[in-house]
Amino acid sequence: MDLFKQVRHGVIVSCQALPDEPLFGSQIMARMAAAAAAGGAVAIRANTGADVSSIKDTVDLPVIGIVKRSYPDSEVYITPTEKEVDELIAAGADMIAFDATRRRRPGGVTLEGMVRYIKAKGRLAMADVSTLEEALYAESLGVDCVSTTLSGYTPYSPQIDIPDFQLAEKAAAALKVPLIAEGRISEPSHVMRMLGLGVHAVVVGSAITRPQLITKRFTAAAKRSISIHGSESKS
Repeated sequence: MDLFKQVRHGVIVSCQALPDEPLFGSQIMARMAAAAAAGGAVAIRANTGADVSSIKDTVDLPVIGIVKRSYPDSEVYITPTEKEVDELIAAGADMIAFDATRRRRPGGVTLEGMVRYIKAKGRLAMADVSTLEEALYAESLGVDCVSTTLSGYTPYSPQIDIPDFQLAEKAAAALKVPLIAEGRISEPSHVMRMLGLGVHAVVVGSAITRPQLITKRFTAAAKRSISIHGSESKS
């Protein structure tokens, strides 16, 4: 089945945990992916070849793979070089997502070269961007889809606490390839609004798969309530 037909108008769940997080571990992320699949997710986005491989063994859904890796000579963090692409291909990722900003990449790797490399390896290429200009340039390079993942994570994109609906609306209208909305999508209403703007599918991550952040939202609400109403019980 065509991957883009499979995910159209659906929710892609990002199942990721970094080494300093409580749920870190490939087996745990695989179970998280299974829970997402049971809830109706149409695909999974995962970090590291190990997690991609474990998730592919556990769920029958397309997996979008990334590798988050820091290099000292670049700010690019999401699948920065061909090395990370090779790791994801070996793990069986159906699509490779990568930073498609025009910032300097590690070791002289170019954005144009990254797209050519992914396509030559027979994988779908998802361009993570932060602006409309980046989206249009990535499309011109031949990527298969564009994602708004990096809006708010580059110093020149809007620094906001809510999803970048403006970017999604403009990019959905301007692009010929599918647009995937990602970034700070934390409420069902955000999903509905994004799909109403014409995006192809929506990625939800922390609001589903990072319980420590979900818990913080509730504990912060409790603290706000105490500051407003006081600590005396009315029972």
